[in-house]
Amino acid sequence: MAANDFAGWTVVVTGASTGLGRAIAVETAQRGAALVVVNYASSADDAAETARQCEAAGAKAVLVQGDVGEDADCIRIAEAAAPSGRIDALFNNAGVTKFAPNHADLDAVTADDFMRLYRVNVIGAYQMVRACRSLLEAAPQPGAVVNTASIAGVTGIGSSVPYAASKGAMTTLTLSLARALAPRIRVNAICPGFIDTPWFGKGMPEASVDRLRAGAAAATPLKVASTAEDIAASAVFLGSTASRHITGETLLVDAGSHLGYAPMGMR
Repeated sequence: MAANDFAGWTVVVTGASTGLGRAIAVETAQRGAALVVVNYASSADDAAETARQCEAAGAKAVLVQGDVGEDADCIRIAEAAAPSGRIDALFNNAGVTKFAPNHADLDAVTADDFMRLYRVNVIGAYQMVRACRSLLEAAPQPGAVVNTASIAGVTGIGSSVPYAASKGAMTTLTLSLARALAPRIRVNAICPGFIDTPWFGKGMPEASVDRLRAGAAAATPLKVASTAEDIAASAVFLGSTASRHITGETLLVDAGSHLGYAPMGMR
């Protein structure tokens, strides 16, 4: 991929205040994006830092607070890109979870948990594509949508049953929209495994986070704990013209951790 392959582009990244979303936004700016729309739900200071880093890389950054689970907010996020007359790449990265790692404890999650996760992780991505559709179609090349799913949605592991289920639904959503929106819009997804960001250690003491990090690295064939920047590179690839003949694909970006899981036979 060329270092300036996003030159002049307009990019929208949801959930971009920290972690993977920030890494995606900053990398697109470093690769020449002219406008980066930085969406965040509540972390205004963190989002401002993402915008600062994008602008340091040469892009104009626009901050838009909004919950992608609300259709009106999705429309506002899309409208922030409207002055450029196009959206070249939309990264649906916003997501939430409920931490209930013992999947056998069926009382650990409720119907409300399922509804909250699906509202953001699945419906939010759908609403963002709908809100951005005309601007994606206005891009000189087919507009690119990159959904952040998860290895949890492929193998049924992860922070909770509703989280895994929502990410599985997101991969199916990717297939449906890739068919429906071709040829003017490409739709792909990445499925990260462990990412070494504060999100994975929420509510945990530092010693536990260290053990989690070490365990994640030991469990992967590549023996690494992926950083946000490691994963962002694959997302940005799917958003770029280097992947111009790829649509409806789900790319596992997990340092090979899926190789230990029998459910991969379904692929």
